[in-house]
Amino acid sequence: MQTQTVWLSKYALSGGIAEYQAEIRDGRAYPGKPFMSFTSFQLGREAHETKEAAIAAAEEARKKKIAALKKQIAKLEAMTF
Repeated sequence: MQTQTVWLSKYALSGGIAEYQAEIRDGRAYPGKPFMSFTSFQLGREAHETKEAAIAAAEEARKKKIAALKKQIAKLEAMTF
């Protein structure tokens, strides 16, 4: 098993980008504590080998969330009672 530093972007919008030492197996990162031993994150999607890649993924998630919220606001503003 290979261990390396990964940056998790999965929880970037709620808790920020976090750095962990994780075991890498089958394209997945297993960081261990504070997560359960069986918890894994997909490399390139939820976990990243570079901080820059994690920041780019978090920025993309932020843009998607803003677009979804704008759509929700427009729907609520269009409602009449």
